[in-house]
Amino acid sequence: MDTKAFKRSLHSSENYHRKGFGHEAEVTTQLESEYQSNLIQEIRNHNYRLQRGDVTIRLAEAFGFCWGVERAVAMAYETRQHFPTERIWVTNEIIHNPSVNQRLVNMNVGFIPVEQGEKDFSVVDSGDVVILPAFGASVQEMQLLNDKQCKIVDTTCPWVSKVWNTVEKHKKKDYTSIIHGKYKHEETIATSSFAGKYLIVLNMKEAEYVAEYILKGGDCNEFMAKFSRATSPEFDPDQDLERVGIANQTTMLKSETEQIGKLFERTMMKKYGPDQLNNHFHSFNTICDATQERQDAMLGLVEEKLDLMVVIGGFNSSNTTQLQQIAIDRGIPSYHIDSAERIGSGNRLEHKPLGGDLIVIENWLPGGEIVVGVTSGASTPDKVVEDVIEKIFELKGAVAVV
Repeated sequence: MDTKAFKRSLHSSENYHRKGFGHEAEVTTQLESEYQSNLIQEIRNHNYRLQRGDVTIRLAEAFGFCWGVERAVAMAYETRQHFPTERIWVTNEIIHNPSVNQRLVNMNVGFIPVEQGEKDFSVVDSGDVVILPAFGASVQEMQLLNDKQCKIVDTTCPWVSKVWNTVEKHKKKDYTSIIHGKYKHEETIATSSFAGKYLIVLNMKEAEYVAEYILKGGDCNEFMAKFSRATSPEFDPDQDLERVGIANQTTMLKSETEQIGKLFERTMMKKYGPDQLNNHFHSFNTICDATQERQDAMLGLVEEKLDLMVVIGGFNSSNTTQLQQIAIDRGIPSYHIDSAERIGSGNRLEHKPLGGDLIVIENWLPGGEIVVGVTSGASTPDKVVEDVIEKIFELKGAVAVV
């Protein structure tokens, strides 16, 4: 499929919208009321530090809502205002934050149901309004919605679109896109749909396995079993790894994406020689600025003396997971929660360990004076961060009395 031609055709359709509807001022006021926080602004104004009693809060200097997320949420709100009576759907969570998605449900915005792992678009009728979320949608989904003659509101983050353009360049030049990402993540599913041949690697370990295969060959069946859900149809590692280009899920760990890119550059140089490198390897910078800023801020924060770290964001938020990884790598006790409701009375906490399931622990806040690092993923409103901080102050006060 010529994805570039399809995009051009879709973008010229009167049913396609990727800008607001003229309700910016009203929506901005509404979003500020629902999601911004005076307390968080106060902490920013005081060098990202706040102390009450025995507790000092240290906020990362970049955290929370990024521009792409704000834009997506604002467009969703505008869509509801502009189409007050139409049925409105979102193809997936608008962003990875439960409170924001619940707010859309309260506004009578529906989410495409999922049956046995597959989205059921039969609920969508011609003339319905369908919002594409911040991390985009696959070409196949866009084509289906276009064929149904739906009104499409595209809130895809421009950084994600940039990655799509990159893999389309790979396809045009007959390069296989090696995508650093999670094969089940909505953004990576969308990105791979714009690629020709592709292979998705989760981390450096998987990348090293692929690099070793490029240099020395190996068992094709073993390779395909390992990446059975992470390759394009009819992928052949013996043929399709001769020319590769690097792309990424925008929310992955920046340093790891860079390491993977350098690994494949060295690999192709070793196999084909410096003179032929440009014929076998392409790399474009597709690391999102906002992701990079939040990771850099976290790297700075964990250099301070922290007793523990609280990372706030949706449990399916990839960029939030990467922030937690930074704290764990530094040896700091780190707790990933999605809302203040996870903090219970009696010094109890429900949190999600990295790579694990939700667990409940007791006595997570130490006694005496403590310094708590706090950050949040790009889909987390300041108001949620405020609620968590206030709950920590409240709980620590209760603990101190006991």
